[in-house]
Amino acid sequence: MFGYYILIGAIALVSWLVSNTLKRKFDKYSKVQLRNGMSGAEVAQKMLADHGIYDVEVISTAGRLTDHYNPKDKTVNLSEAVYNQRNAAAAAVAAHEVGHAVQHAQAYSWLQMRSTLVPVVSVSSGMSQWLIIGGLVLGGAAGMGLGWWVAALGVAMMGFATLFSFITLPVEYDASNRALAWLKNKNIVTPEEYIGSQDALKWAARTYLVAAIGALANLLYWALQVFGGRD
Repeated sequence: MFGYYILIGAIALVSWLVSNTLKRKFDKYSKVQLRNGMSGAEVAQKMLADHGIYDVEVISTAGRLTDHYNPKDKTVNLSEAVYNQRNAAAAAVAAHEVGHAVQHAQAYSWLQMRSTLVPVVSVSSGMSQWLIIGGLVLGGAAGMGLGWWVAALGVAMMGFATLFSFITLPVEYDASNRALAWLKNKNIVTPEEYIGSQDALKWAARTYLVAAIGALANLLYWALQVFGGRD
């Protein structure tokens, strides 16, 4: 278990560093005011219109960095700092979230795969580690009967959560690429503002990358505990 704690500690440290860097980048580019004077909400609404999407609503949501697209009710949810502000960071985040709405409208395959896994992962992610630990206590590490099967089930469920993390990567990177291409091609931002938007989205994407690597490392560790002790 000591190795596990080192692994978790290292992943948590990297995640903290990336998250803090993202917050600093967001604060930095929040000071780069858009010359066109558009708010995050206006950027989102224009990008939707430019893609012929008129059934998605742009709304404000509480919190910081709580921005997301909800495919169930077709809403682009922008945090207050993004919805109301008129800067490079707000434009980047707003366009990124609309990027997900565009993916949804165009039936982007990776987004569809991710949506399919949501019900499974919502159930399995919270149970998997407890099943593994319970199975090991019952003798799973030695490959003994019921304990091993319980632990193996836990590993399989953790595998779905890990797969979900990696499927999320192309979804997030593609949304950022769509956002940046639109911001540039439609001249929504100046070259200086574009650099800020690009840097902010780059660090946002890295939070998902760290999460995926952490999920894989966690899966491999527990899989080794379960299957490594079996003859």
